[in-house]
Amino acid sequence: MTVLSGKDLPRDGEMLQGVALHARLEATWRREPGFWGWLTTVDHKDVARRYIVTALIFLALGGVLALAMRLQLAKPENALMGPDRYNQIFTMHGTTMMFLFAVPVMEAMSVFLVPLMIGTRAISFPRLNAFSYWVYLSGGLLLWVAFVLNVGPDVGWFAYPPLAGPEYGTGKRADVWAQMVTFTEVAALCISVEIVATILKQRAPGMTLARMPVFVWVSLVVSLMVIFSMPAVTLASGFLLSDRLVGTHFFNPFEHGDALLWQHLFWFFGHPEVYIIFLPGAGFVSEIVATFSRRPVFAYPAVVLAVVAIGLLAFGLWVHHMFATGLPRLGYSFFTAASMAVAIPSGIQIFCWIATMWSGRPRFEVPMLWVVGFIVTFVLGGITGVMLASVPLDLQLHDTYFVVAHFHYVLIGGAVFPLLGAFAYWFPKFTGRMMGDGLGRLSFWITFVGFHLTFAPMHWTGVMGMPRRVYTYPVGMGWDQLNLLSTAGAFVLATGVLLFLVNAAVSIARGRVSGPNPWDAAGLEWATSSPPPPYNFAHIPVVSSASPLWDNRHHLPVMTGLRVDDRELLLTTVMEAKPDLREPSPEPTIWPLVAAAATGGTFVASIFTPWAVVIGAVPVAAALTFWFWPKVAPTPEPVAE
Repeated sequence: MTVLSGKDLPRDGEMLQGVALHARLEATWRREPGFWGWLTTVDHKDVARRYIVTALIFLALGGVLALAMRLQLAKPENALMGPDRYNQIFTMHGTTMMFLFAVPVMEAMSVFLVPLMIGTRAISFPRLNAFSYWVYLSGGLLLWVAFVLNVGPDVGWFAYPPLAGPEYGTGKRADVWAQMVTFTEVAALCISVEIVATILKQRAPGMTLARMPVFVWVSLVVSLMVIFSMPAVTLASGFLLSDRLVGTHFFNPFEHGDALLWQHLFWFFGHPEVYIIFLPGAGFVSEIVATFSRRPVFAYPAVVLAVVAIGLLAFGLWVHHMFATGLPRLGYSFFTAASMAVAIPSGIQIFCWIATMWSGRPRFEVPMLWVVGFIVTFVLGGITGVMLASVPLDLQLHDTYFVVAHFHYVLIGGAVFPLLGAFAYWFPKFTGRMMGDGLGRLSFWITFVGFHLTFAPMHWTGVMGMPRRVYTYPVGMGWDQLNLLSTAGAFVLATGVLLFLVNAAVSIARGRVSGPNPWDAAGLEWATSSPPPPYNFAHIPVVSSASPLWDNRHHLPVMTGLRVDDRELLLTTVMEAKPDLREPSPEPTIWPLVAAAATGGTFVASIFTPWAVVIGAVPVAAALTFWFWPKVAPTPEPVAE
């Protein structure tokens, strides 16, 4: 056992053990009781649970819109809804799924898991974490309240000018979309900064970069991708709002602007976003496969390097969304090569997962079923992605339902399937109870079959020429039966997801109580109780391998010496995770919520008048002043082993 040193180290920080130690830590780290405590909490686990529940609500809303679209397309010349309503529903579905579900729920999983996986008591900048949630919630409410009031966006989730510009996008619909993007990107950037700081400076002693769990590597790479890619779409949406509200001409070709500038800025974010959504799924798979194969993931360095390679290559692919725009042919060659090259590190990961299962003793519990479903589905989606990277084929299939099938195979098969597997795997860590096995298996098979019934026929309708984004189609095109099959499959898919959610709700209420490590897994998140206490760990664990709980089954080394009467964190060095400093962690406060409300009010009001930015700066500055007002706190102190 290693003890931290420091001139003010309280004696009881070393002497307290057992129940007395946990009671003191509980009193120090717990949130205030009641509704006020719920509003002011900065515990990363509380914030992550809110993110996940909110994102699942948006998933349900987006899914209902998807079913509405499939009902409209179930037969030709259907009059269930008109083109205006269909355009709103189509835009709301894509926007909700991409901006309000997929990215936030993946980041929320990192917010919950990363501090536990690296053995620390709290996330970096916990107040910023709370602020990010309230901003995200504000953006989602803005979008959906506008939709209910019939001013929801109708320009697609990509909002191409000139359709979204002032000439054709009349009213406030496009403004709502553009400002919603600002909300969600601010929230995503906040989380990314927190995750990067947490991983680089708060890892348990001994957890070198080479010993980090694969999911922690994924979270680091994804957070850096967010930091470098999302300012592009924030800039683009700001330009669009400026064109619409102030009279600039960034995207107006008649005033020396360029409509294609929007596509470059948007897709410079939009294609990395695909991997921002997919890579966390790959991280889930690595953790699940290792646990249920009873061995560390095969070729760990290759898997990590593949994650890094995908993160880098993702920034060189955006123009394959623009092959039909008439760009220089030399550029086509480069982006074709890059689009095909990204399949190499993805393939390396898949072969490593298969090798892990092949060389281990796999147990096909419910999380592993989702992994197998992911591998099958993602490989099919990857193959069609390589096909679309070819310019001649892309020119034929661009804006057809073949592309719709491809990206749903990649995003649902490559991200949602692993996410559902991750929910089943870490469910006891979230709730303290096990998810039901029988209903879990049933929901997997219904979801798997329903997914392929829905999206496999779209490959054929796309090859047969059915365009995307149409609200109906004429009789006699040969698309009737395939569309009807896709509609039936969509309801089967929705049934499977609904069963999963029912299983989760029932398990929370009546599921079998879980121990700290019900799967006999190797990661540090399983070294604490399920669910974890507010302080995560009574003592900071010490790591000597990449599988600490497998290599130290009877006695996990720990460090003692952090204060028990103050919220205090251990900071370690970036490369080797050697103890460096003891750092105070901020306490709960209402000011992140107040700052988010002031920020949200400013953003919403700016849709109607640009003066809102000037006026709104006053309450935002006031809230931030109280948030950061200096408070007497222990000075960070060096530590020694």
